[in-house]
Amino acid sequence: MFRETPTDTARQPTREGVLRAAEKIAAILSRTPLLPLQIGDVRLWAKAENLQPIGSFKIRGGWHRLSDMTPEERARGVVAVSSGNHAQGIAWAARKLGIRATIVMPHNAPQVKLDATRALGAEVVIYERPREDRDAVAARLIEERGAVLAHAFGDPWVIEGQGSAGIEIAEQLGRQPSRIAAPAGGGGLAAGLSLACPDSAIIPVEPEGWDTVGQSVAAGEIRAITDGPVTVCDALQPLATKQINLDVLAGRSEPGVTVTDAEVRDAQRFAFANLKLVVEPGGAAALAAALAGKVALDEHTVIMLTGGNTDAESFAKVITSTD
Repeated sequence: MFRETPTDTARQPTREGVLRAAEKIAAILSRTPLLPLQIGDVRLWAKAENLQPIGSFKIRGGWHRLSDMTPEERARGVVAVSSGNHAQGIAWAARKLGIRATIVMPHNAPQVKLDATRALGAEVVIYERPREDRDAVAARLIEERGAVLAHAFGDPWVIEGQGSAGIEIAEQLGRQPSRIAAPAGGGGLAAGLSLACPDSAIIPVEPEGWDTVGQSVAAGEIRAITDGPVTVCDALQPLATKQINLDVLAGRSEPGVTVTDAEVRDAQRFAFANLKLVVEPGGAAALAAALAGKVALDEHTVIMLTGGNTDAESFAKVITSTD
């Protein structure tokens, strides 16, 4: 039976928390652009979070989480689990705040993400995916060091921080979007956006075979992935969402959709050709769904481009291939 790993469930994410996170983030980061995008006959919008200082929206949740830590918590340090983008968000915030950061990362994480996390000053602890339980590795480190867990998606501060992107979108668009399609790993971004834009339809997009968020929202209970397939979307492979995410998304999220690796690669090529942007596979998932006709589109639709952390060789293969 699936059993949740601990998260901070004493505090629940709120829209007020998202608004406060947005104020904090606006004080230190420039807004990412909301770019016009043409798909077929529809002109819509893309939020280019791949242009964040760490190349990912994860900087938002990382900053809100760590900047809210008490002096006592900061002295104990922070532990996070990530394939790379949350790792960099936590490492970036930790360096700015003078907090010791330890990141548990899979052995097969993209080298560009491993290198960038170390370059930001974090200690990286490698685990073997899928043989080792990453949450167990993190729990052991937390017990040994007395550190604070900053969960990648099941943390109320992280959810609120990610939701700050929705506050920016509404201000840039001059209204709440009709819908926001967002890549989903564990659902932290989707949950945050649903709090930020309560009048918008939130559509989580996941790789085929890794749709823990979509299945869980549809079932009204957590559905874990027991044997997910190989996917190019390294950032979107958690085995299960968390109850805190499901509680926020219940009644707010539209049914999730899934995309294939081929559709994701098409989206990467499309973003490069039409927006002149480098987008990593997981960061292109929502665009892939839009291009494949899996998301309804209108002039007030926003597509989240969530990350651009891919190495030059892999990206070159994608944009020069026709598969």
